[in-house]
Amino acid sequence: MGTPTPAERIFCAIDTPDRNQAIELASALKGAVGGFKLGKEFFTANGPDGVAEIAELGQRIFLDLKFHDIPNTVAGAVKAVMKLNCYMLTVHASGGRSMIRAAAEATSEETLPLIMAVTVLTSLNTKDLIEIGQKTPVEDQVLKLGKIAHESGANGLIASPKELKALRAALGPKCLLTVPGIRPLWASSNDQKRIMPPLEAIKAGADFLVIGRPITQAKDPKAAADRISAEIAEGYR
Repeated sequence: MGTPTPAERIFCAIDTPDRNQAIELASALKGAVGGFKLGKEFFTANGPDGVAEIAELGQRIFLDLKFHDIPNTVAGAVKAVMKLNCYMLTVHASGGRSMIRAAAEATSEETLPLIMAVTVLTSLNTKDLIEIGQKTPVEDQVLKLGKIAHESGANGLIASPKELKALRAALGPKCLLTVPGIRPLWASSNDQKRIMPPLEAIKAGADFLVIGRPITQAKDPKAAADRISAEIAEGYR
């Protein structure tokens, strides 16, 4: 794929257990975004069949299940996901080198799904990490986990936009950076702590943006997605 359009950079997070609601939303947004992120809430309620039904709409699927287990188990789970023809799949970088390598090797004969390693959740800050026994500041922990994942064969990383510049400088242009915690200036931050507007994130080095509630909870989701794309495009004129 060449340089993506503003809309192609956006993965809309569909976080609902209601399959009909998800299909209605995905249908309304077809062409306005580059794909859909389906996470544990949707997958637990609807399983692989639900993912397949959304995929039938013809856009890319980012399956965000954040696998974190022993290497053999994660490799098996990745192979099972490959049947769904997803574009991206997440694993936790904190699972370590062997686990990430096992996930990457499970897809070695295919180009997809891309293995994306989650560094530190955007809902966490340094205070939270200290509370659970991590003495490293968030930014340092993200960079440390990012390097481990990149060296272990991950195609890219999931990280807060606040760490984008450091990750891009350390890992170069080939590491795909996908960022949640994206909030237009006109939207609420909700429970995200490390956030950034869409255009600023792209300029900082993001390849893809994960945007949920600013689109899905808007009165007109397609109009909200189009507004975000227009703001990104305007920034490059």
